[in-house]
Amino acid sequence: MTVLDDRFEMADADANTERLDEWFERLEHMPVPEGFRVEIVGGNVFMTPQRKTRWQIIRRILWALEDRFGREVMAFTDVRIDFPGDENGFCPDVAMLKDSAREDDKGHWQYQDVKFIAEVISKSTAANDYGPKKTAYATAEVPVYLIADPYQGRCHLFTQPKNGDYLTELLVAFGADVGMTTTPLGLVLKTDGFPRD
Repeated sequence: MTVLDDRFEMADADANTERLDEWFERLEHMPVPEGFRVEIVGGNVFMTPQRKTRWQIIRRILWALEDRFGREVMAFTDVRIDFPGDENGFCPDVAMLKDSAREDDKGHWQYQDVKFIAEVISKSTAANDYGPKKTAYATAEVPVYLIADPYQGRCHLFTQPKNGDYLTELLVAFGADVGMTTTPLGLVLKTDGFPRD
C-alpha cells in the first residue's frame, strides 16, 4: 500500500468516526428506554433489551477474565468501539483490550487494541452477531471472538482471522469447557453455569 493510499484510508476512518459521533450524540438526546442498549451496525441503529440471561453469561465471562488476568484486566461491557466498515459503532457485550490500550484524544478506544470479543445472542439482533459483526471483527483481526447463544445452548469460538473471516470455528455445548489455551487468552472458559433461554 502506498503512502497516498494510507492517507485516504485514514481520512475515510476519520469521516466514519465523525458520522458515528454525530449519530451517538443524537441518540443521547433521544429517550432510550431503561434497560436497553444502543449500537450502530452498518449505519443502522439497534436497541436491544437487557435480559437477565444475557447479563448472567456476561458476568461469568468477565469473572473468567478476572480470574485469569486479575481485577485490573482491560475488559468492559457495552462500551463503544468503532470497527472497520461503514458506520460500525459497536458496543460489544464483552471486550478485552491489550494492557497498553489508551483512548484517543476524543475518548475512543481503538479496535487495533482488542484481544477478545464476546457477544451473547439476543433474538432480535442475532443476525448481526453471526453476520456483519463477525465480519468486522475478523477484518479488524480480533484474534478471539466468542458467541454465546443461550437459544442454541452452545458457544461458537472463532479464531485465526484472515481476509475478513475466521479460519477456525469451534462449537461447544453449554456445560462443556471452551478451551482457549492455544489463543492469546490462554484460558479455559467454563460454561456449566451459563443459563439458557
